[in-house]
Amino acid sequence: MSDIQTIAFFGASTGVGLAALKHTLLSGDRGIALCRESSKLSAIFPDEPNLTIVEGNAHDVEAVSRCLQREDGHLVDAVITTIGAKPVMNGISLTLDDPQVCQKGMKTLIEALNRLRSNGVSGSPYIVACSGLGMSRFGRNYPLALLPLYGYLLNVPTADKRAMEDLLVASKETFTIVRPSVLVDGVTTKRVRVGLEDPETGPIYKAIGYTISREDSGRWIAQNLVLRRDTVFYNKVVSITN
Repeated sequence: MSDIQTIAFFGASTGVGLAALKHTLLSGDRGIALCRESSKLSAIFPDEPNLTIVEGNAHDVEAVSRCLQREDGHLVDAVITTIGAKPVMNGISLTLDDPQVCQKGMKTLIEALNRLRSNGVSGSPYIVACSGLGMSRFGRNYPLALLPLYGYLLNVPTADKRAMEDLLVASKETFTIVRPSVLVDGVTTKRVRVGLEDPETGPIYKAIGYTISREDSGRWIAQNLVLRRDTVFYNKVVSITN
């Protein structure tokens, strides 16, 4: 891996992904960001020489493939995917305008990588996928007071993110799944607390909390998983909270 990395971003026009992209670019690394409306990102990063914006959909193999190659023709060094859908209330439950947005995005990403490799493109990108709490198969990893939220209200988003996680683990790519606690706006000066789980054997250590800001989440991802590239998180599930 060269000193300057090239990172592909999916879902970086807002929230956690935008914060991760911002801190990645501040480090001097290069970003390739897929965006359905390229004007959204170009307005935020005008004349940014280290950012390439590709217009397209994260469920389109061809569009995703255009984001996965560095200038030298090899695959990018890492991928950060934070795609999601708009929440929609359905009675007392919360669904999404695309209930399979995350799993379809992961299927597309894996297919694009396989196609490029079959065409002779080399490389093994490190994949960082943003998920959420409530996905663990090893017991509750959130405060008891949030049981109605994760146990009932968020059933549809939870099923989608769990399917995404399973696809990534089964892909045999090098990965880290990040599960932030309830995301809020703003920036805090609080320390980010970290929990670690093996997807096969369960929790290594826990960090249980209520909320974390999108800015703090994106900054932590950029600093610890992309810039510092801490291998303790390889092929693990990380929970982050304030």
